[in-house]
Amino acid sequence: MPLSASLYLVRHGSHADLGSRLTGRGEESGLTDAGRAEAGRTAALLAEEPVTAVYASPRQRTIDTARLIAARHGLPVQLAAELDEIDFGEWTGKYFAELDGGPDWNRWNANRSAARCPGGESMAEAQARAVAFAIEASARHEGAVVLATHCDIIRAVRCWQERRSLDDILSFEAGPASVTALTIVTPEYEVA
Repeated sequence: MPLSASLYLVRHGSHADLGSRLTGRGEESGLTDAGRAEAGRTAALLAEEPVTAVYASPRQRTIDTARLIAARHGLPVQLAAELDEIDFGEWTGKYFAELDGGPDWNRWNANRSAARCPGGESMAEAQARAVAFAIEASARHEGAVVLATHCDIIRAVRCWQERRSLDDILSFEAGPASVTALTIVTPEYEVA
């Protein structure tokens, strides 16, 4: 009999660079006061769910968000590199105003299924690692699992879930501290 786990993909709360700079895997300062309030509301929303595990990308903004959720359930936050932000390579830390109109940036936003960040990874690579981890986490845990991650990672998983091209990625919303519910059915087997 197949097993299914409820996954909650949670985007981190707001941080100082949100909307102005492509922080990516670069230097960051964690959540702003508004971001902590957003994450607190998300933690309250998930407080009654049967959460059995909380994972986070290794970025401070996701760890801070995940800690507020995990505290409601008496759980530790487990780090998962597979949930990390896209490796934006040369674009890391650049302001969106610098990137707008550039041919590589335009190609990235128009053709996510094939484009690659200069010196970084492709959207398909980021999607593959996140989806593989989501499947693994759903097989490993009963109940609900929280995966605290990033906007485009959530959007990429949604594309996979709905069997849509990564070129459709921008049609999905994933606002700060938003929750995206996902159910993955896996074959029954014992996970060590």
